Amino acid sequence: MSELHPATRGFAAADVYERGRPGYPAAAVEAIVERLDLRPGRAALDLAAGTGKLTRLLVPSGVSLVAVEPIAEMRAELERRVAGVAILAGTAEAIPLDDDSVDAVTVASAFHWFDAERALREIRRVLRRGGGLALVWNARDERHPLQVELSAIIGPLREGGTPDRRSRNWKTLLAEAGIFERTERLLFPQVQQVDEQAVVDRVLSISFVAASPPDVRADVERRVRAVAAGATELPYMTELYLGLGVG
Repeated sequence: MSELHPATRGFAAADVYERGRPGYPAAAVEAIVERLDLRPGRAALDLAAGTGKLTRLLVPSGVSLVAVEPIAEMRAELERRVAGVAILAGTAEAIPLDDDSVDAVTVASAFHWFDAERALREIRRVLRRGGGLALVWNARDERHPLQVELSAIIGPLREGGTPDRRSRNWKTLLAEAGIFERTERLLFPQVQQVDEQAVVDRVLSISFVAASPPDVRADVERRVRAVAAGATELPYMTELYLGLGVG
């Protein structure tokens, strides 16, 4: 696991991540299940599964699920939260599965941390012919005033080398990978119901914030509480990118 970006050490606070991060909207999950044909008799890999925010929503499809996650604290939280799923240590660049072993791969709020080219080679290796890949992110909707204020607090803490969801055009990446017959990009609005503490946990769950020195985290918490008092909602736009049909 030595290849992980240094900022990922912030994800060791898996309980904060679990409390602070939203799940994924039902419409996005339905699209994943439908497009990837997740059902009994088929197998899927949830890669970099974290605390299982997406994993748990795929279980009702009946697909045989394996969750791979490199961070021990995340795996422990995942084991507490999600039953009936095989959980393995591993990375996207070295997936601990056999060739042609799954019909679908999902990646939730994580692909920007991967070495994209190496990860796609591994995904191609484990996917059976005709399989598909879903990449999904919950993007904070910065048209909302509270999200704007949170961005003003978070932004200065981001270091230039920290991976970011906005660093690549994911639809183009999938289209040019030489793996998939077709690609799609779908958007789904969602609202996370919150209180002041939930907003604090959401911000403190960000990798580079969580990995900051204690005095920095304390200052972030103080500033977030000042703008989050009385908050009830945090809006997001869920972005779903699909690569369908293995070439």
